[in-house]
Amino acid sequence: MKSISLWLLAVSAFNAFQAFAAPSNVPTIGKSANKNITTHGVQAAPAAPHWVVYADSYDGTTGPPAASALQGYNVFNLAFLLLEGAWDKAYEWTSLTDAQRSSVKSQYAAAGIKLVVSVFGSTDVPTSSGVDPIATANTMAAWVKKYNLDGIDVDYEDFNAFNAADGSAENWLISFTKQLRTQLPQGQYILTHAPVAPWFSPVSFGKGGGYLKVHQQVGSLIDWYNIQFYNQGASEYTTCANLLTTSSNTWPQTAVFQIAANGVPLDKIVIGKPATASDSTNGFVSTSTLASCLSQAKAKNWNGGAMAWQYSHAPSSWIKSVRASSWAV
Repeated sequence: MKSISLWLLAVSAFNAFQAFAAPSNVPTIGKSANKNITTHGVQAAPAAPHWVVYADSYDGTTGPPAASALQGYNVFNLAFLLLEGAWDKAYEWTSLTDAQRSSVKSQYAAAGIKLVVSVFGSTDVPTSSGVDPIATANTMAAWVKKYNLDGIDVDYEDFNAFNAADGSAENWLISFTKQLRTQLPQGQYILTHAPVAPWFSPVSFGKGGGYLKVHQQVGSLIDWYNIQFYNQGASEYTTCANLLTTSSNTWPQTAVFQIAANGVPLDKIVIGKPATASDSTNGFVSTSTLASCLSQAKAKNWNGGAMAWQYSHAPSSWIKSVRASSWAV
């Protein structure tokens, strides 16, 4: 996802400075729901397929949209909770009263939609900054609990750390994820990751381990991956063939079924795409093309789902179009 611009805007009775950090900056490298209510009042992670949308920019509504506006989605990600605190849609959530937040959560639960917060985005580089993963996990988990969310999405985009190929990025993520699960138990809270697709390449990132190492170490603690199949090159992941079956030589073994062949379950592979061409540098495909790809993947027993960056460019009509040939709404 892509950093867009800086806005200064009024939100209710306060001014909210919008940083517009997004779940995928341009890299430096080339309605089913589980109704098991826990004692914490938080629903367990829903079964696949996962229909996910992120929201970072101000869309005229303080906080998340009405549940009725999200038909076809079952996860809404508030972006972003940063190392310095909540910004953008995550900050808007804190600006609501307890009663307002409770009302939104009740409406979302009734509609089968999970509400989570996404952390880091393209703004934070926690490994390169020398941030302690345990303390950071404790702080962010406490924020999730304080504001009564269903879970957390780890949108880690420290490209310099990954490019170093020394394992530092992978080890940081492994420690961070383990500690998150200590604080946000599995079955009670959702925990997802949002890596860029190339990081699953055993060729390009094998030296440091890449996301295959992360999956091998803590994949059992991660509910699914909102994989960013965009911003990786003008022709990368833009056809059903190179998205699903055989990726290019630039990022070998990173198409959906290649990632699965390397050990990641198909129901954990969520295909992430920008809602419009302006939501990314490259990698955009039309909803009709994406719908065709999902249909082809479903025929081969994939059921991970799809992710959009971002709302409100990806309203209910977007996901309905994307699901039309596979899991029609």
